[in-house]
Amino acid sequence: MLIGVPKEIKVHEYRVGLTPTNVRELIAHGHKVIVQQMAGNGIGMKDDDYKKAGAEIVESPQEVFQRAEMIVKVKEPLAEERKRLRDGQILFTYLHLAPDPEQTRDLVESGATCIAYETVTQPGGGLPLLAPMSEVAGRLSIQAGAYFLEKAHGGHGVLLGGVPGVDPAKVVVIGGGTVGRHAIHIALGMGADVWVIDRNVDVLRSLWTQFDRPLNTVFSTRDAIERHCIEADLVIGGVLIPGAAAPKLVTAELVKKMKEGSVIVDVAIDQGGCCETSRPTTHDEPTYVVDGVIHYCVANMPGAVPKTSTHALNNATLPFAIALADKGWKRALAEDPHLMNGLNVYAGHVTHPAVAEDLGYDYVDPKSIVGA
Repeated sequence: MLIGVPKEIKVHEYRVGLTPTNVRELIAHGHKVIVQQMAGNGIGMKDDDYKKAGAEIVESPQEVFQRAEMIVKVKEPLAEERKRLRDGQILFTYLHLAPDPEQTRDLVESGATCIAYETVTQPGGGLPLLAPMSEVAGRLSIQAGAYFLEKAHGGHGVLLGGVPGVDPAKVVVIGGGTVGRHAIHIALGMGADVWVIDRNVDVLRSLWTQFDRPLNTVFSTRDAIERHCIEADLVIGGVLIPGAAAPKLVTAELVKKMKEGSVIVDVAIDQGGCCETSRPTTHDEPTYVVDGVIHYCVANMPGAVPKTSTHALNNATLPFAIALADKGWKRALAEDPHLMNGLNVYAGHVTHPAVAEDLGYDYVDPKSIVGA
């Protein structure tokens, strides 16, 4: 199979779909890889590194999309990239379609086979291709929150860990999944007063076991969310429903009641955000203020640390990329129901139930396509 790696064009996105190491692995399996010129320059992966791994370097994204049978990316294709997709081509990347009707429409019209990292599952539950970026984003959320709590950056001037004789900041983490767990780890390490809210008692029990008494666990109700967000200095939104739009758990009315100069970091923004006042931002302009509350809603948070993120993502995606290339997408999906869960769009049809429900498309079961 001929695999193509274009340079990412989202604002301040320096990650790359394949590292030279993973290129070498795919070539060892008998495949060919073309990489757009300077695709990895932002994280120190030079064209010569890709050449040494066996890749062919091409100058333009048009050539990558025109020649490749499978496109491997990091972020969802932007409008100009979606125009280059063609019937029967495989797209393997993050998509986050539920809150993005324009992208979904373009992918449906392209005729491409679109497999989303974020809905691939694993035995026993979990999202193996979303997890590494959720780990990064969870840790980054505390860094970002601490930064914007500083008075010079718009916050009300509280130190996350406090000092002897002065209370630490109160950090409220909504959602105890991968994002939440890693946010908690960093926030506790910085000495904050940390509260996690989740509707799954088993999740709360697991977090209690991991972090012990310094962590405060709260069962999720409207009352609990309102009470703790009003008192919070920093709120982390980390709620995820695989493939679906994030639930709006922090209402606009609640934001009005929060402390002036407090911060919301909505990590769920890729799926629409879990705060009613959230809208996507970029690394160029990461924040805005609503009713005195700073909102940080960068849609590609892990792009801030692209070296770490690229390697973490490539470690997770390599086995699936090899399976798709070795077996072809139909056989790979037929033999792996967890990879099948990643199929979001095929030949003009929406093949993920949550995406179809949220955006009003007829759902087509992928099993009927691959013959599983």
